[in-house]
Amino acid sequence: MSGERTAPRRLTDLTSTQVTDAVRGRTVVWPIGAVEQHGPHLPLSVDLLLAEAFADGIARELDAFTLPAQAFGARSLPQSGGGLQFPGTVHVTGGTLIDLLRETLTSLVQLPMARLVVVNGHYENEPFLFEALDQVRQQGLLDSTEVFAFSWWSLVRDTWTDAEIAEFPGWHAEHAGVTETSLMLHLHPDLVTAERPDHDRPPRAGVYLHPVDVEQISNRGILSSTSGSSAALGEKLLRHVLDEAVTLVREGEGLLFAQTRPDRRRPTGGRRAATGDHSSRAPERRTAQPGGKHP
Repeated sequence: MSGERTAPRRLTDLTSTQVTDAVRGRTVVWPIGAVEQHGPHLPLSVDLLLAEAFADGIARELDAFTLPAQAFGARSLPQSGGGLQFPGTVHVTGGTLIDLLRETLTSLVQLPMARLVVVNGHYENEPFLFEALDQVRQQGLLDSTEVFAFSWWSLVRDTWTDAEIAEFPGWHAEHAGVTETSLMLHLHPDLVTAERPDHDRPPRAGVYLHPVDVEQISNRGILSSTSGSSAALGEKLLRHVLDEAVTLVREGEGLLFAQTRPDRRRPTGGRRAATGDHSSRAPERRTAQPGGKHP
């Protein structure tokens, strides 16, 4: 990371008289998480803490504002979160989550920001987040706002998992597994216990079972393996995702009016290739445009 700011700027630290001019033409980053069981070795706050960490890192790189994280998400499912048979998950229904996110977005986009970056940390949130965004889009409220919304794992390249994780089970089953354990060991080691449980039969993606035998589906809420987890791996994964996220926003590839925005310049040296491993390439560092414009 660039290290130019010790902490991202929080939008909620601004006053009502400051906020409109402060965010005009700027970027706002919003983490979306959950309170969900993560086995005997990780805290209930994993999805929340990781979403916040990625959002803070992205905001530092882009000189952006951050919003407080949305703490409560969709219910945990057995095939991707271990299920509600394990205590500690605090959730809302999918319909309620769509309504909550849509209404929050409706009020948020009244601010004259150039772009909104939404970072999701909870697997089951994703379809409801995208539905809420699309409902706001259909209302015409995003016509002048760029939106980048993603689950952090969606930015991890297959080449990275192939190189770093033996027998990767798929992101649906990486619940409380090696990646989340490693990230927590790097970011919040005081919250990680010494246990390293494994589950050698990760569930399939896209399968709903009832009645489910949670002892077959998981090992005390863990869907895959924690073997090989380390703080070093977590640091490497954090950097990889931040590089991919910042490049996504800075280049604006795929956006209709990306290159007409005065605060975005085409990357020097040509565009990145559409395929191949770019995990080792740090994103181009760009300074503010004249007039206080920032990506």
